[in-house]
Amino acid sequence: MAAPRSAARVPAPLAGLAGLAGVAAVIVGVGLGELTAAVVAPTGSPVAAIGSALIDLAPSWAKDTAIALFGTGDKAALLTGISIVLLVLAALAGWLEARRPPWGAVVVAVFGIGGAVVAATRPGAGGLAWLPALVAGAIGVVALRLLVRMLRPRADRRPARPAPESAGEYEGDTSETQPSRRAFFAWAGAATAVGIIAVAVGGLRSAASSGVTAARRALRLPQPAVAASPVPAGAELDLPGLADVVTPNSSFYRIDTALIVPEVDPADWRLRIHGMVAHEVELTWDELLALPLQESWTTLTCVSNEVGGDLIGNARWLGYPLRELLARAQPTADADMVLSRSVDGFTASSPLEALTDGRDAILAVGMNGEPLPLEHGFPVRMVVPGLYGYVSATKWVVDLEVTRFDRARAYWTDRGWSERGPIKLQSRIDVPRRGQGLKAGEVMIAGVAWQQQVGIEAVEVRIDEGEWMPATLAAAISDDTWVQWSLPWTAEKGDHVIQCRATSKAGEVQTDAVAPPAPDGATGWHWRTVSVF
Repeated sequence: MAAPRSAARVPAPLAGLAGLAGVAAVIVGVGLGELTAAVVAPTGSPVAAIGSALIDLAPSWAKDTAIALFGTGDKAALLTGISIVLLVLAALAGWLEARRPPWGAVVVAVFGIGGAVVAATRPGAGGLAWLPALVAGAIGVVALRLLVRMLRPRADRRPARPAPESAGEYEGDTSETQPSRRAFFAWAGAATAVGIIAVAVGGLRSAASSGVTAARRALRLPQPAVAASPVPAGAELDLPGLADVVTPNSSFYRIDTALIVPEVDPADWRLRIHGMVAHEVELTWDELLALPLQESWTTLTCVSNEVGGDLIGNARWLGYPLRELLARAQPTADADMVLSRSVDGFTASSPLEALTDGRDAILAVGMNGEPLPLEHGFPVRMVVPGLYGYVSATKWVVDLEVTRFDRARAYWTDRGWSERGPIKLQSRIDVPRRGQGLKAGEVMIAGVAWQQQVGIEAVEVRIDEGEWMPATLAAAISDDTWVQWSLPWTAEKGDHVIQCRATSKAGEVQTDAVAPPAPDGATGWHWRTVSVF
């Protein structure tokens, strides 16, 4: 009499190992899927596709919390979180495959198919973007089935044989019926190693084979028709711990929604200006570089920056004035907004006035004397002084739609942020650091202050809620950049609280009213506690 098929379940004592089988299967599947993406479909990374979809679906409070907690490391934190959740689900799939086959394999297959659909429907997806996730799912299913099969009694893996005449006839036949744990661990370890190696090789191959990286490295930007003014003497106080007045490209903050940095070949780049205009305009990369480019200094600020935060940086940008391109298109009289769009689908809503009123709002191609870094928008991005980045600083920009605020909404305004994002007056203490131990005596307090398009008139500091004392301002590069400030202080022993506030050239005094970044920028005075001994 044949053994019933239900006997193919993994014995309960070994069901825990099935979770390990699920983890190993998913690791090898995802690893080979990522390698497939590196070889044939860079936009089809299974992990990145799912992560990007989660970013779009996540509520605003979740994104704000991630930025507040991790700053520019928010993407690494998200990928880590995705990996942890994926491994937990993989373990559950392994257990399910062991106890209720084939439902564990079905779960892995569904995730592969879902990842393929997500990857194929992302903005900018290539023709084979669906393939890596399907490869990951298929390999994951096969590996899971094989590994879990190794945990079943061997008799259940062979054709059925006649039932014993007595119930205990085969009880001692452990060599034929019991699974080999040693073999299971060897194969599970091998699958895991293959997956990890595949991820590493895929990453190395992507870095080595990037044609866009090579194009950027070979690019020589034209000389500006209008050069930026030099950094004035005295603009850099050169104090340890104080932010450089010009932020190096490698240190410039990065906040965007792209888990994988889009790679846009300059030869393929096009910008389209359309919508409420008299004439549509299309611009190629060569046509952009042939225009009289201008240099300008602009400090960019992220709206998610907390009071005293570091999501801000200052650079010398090279580009072409947006007002000149918009003048070609001739916006209609009732237009009031430009909806800029990135190659990865991100959108930003900029007031039309801010792009045409004479400020240095540009299509930027250069940053601090070199082509834009890939992560900062290569080959072309927008830079608009006086507006937070979420409504102006679109990276990898490919489309400008002239429209109205009452007709179109952008990525962040759909998530509860303000339609217009003028930068608020702020100041920050850089030194001494929070909690820093200081020796009694002469101490230098220093920091930066900013309100782009307005400028800083003064900064004041107070100790332990005493009288406000005027700080000395360094020379400002322009009203569109931050400015350093300093104040010598004779520190006495004990714990102290240092506060600062700025006054703009328009006469506005920085408010002490505390407000979070959402929906239009944080406010309040920055403060530091220090101990003097």
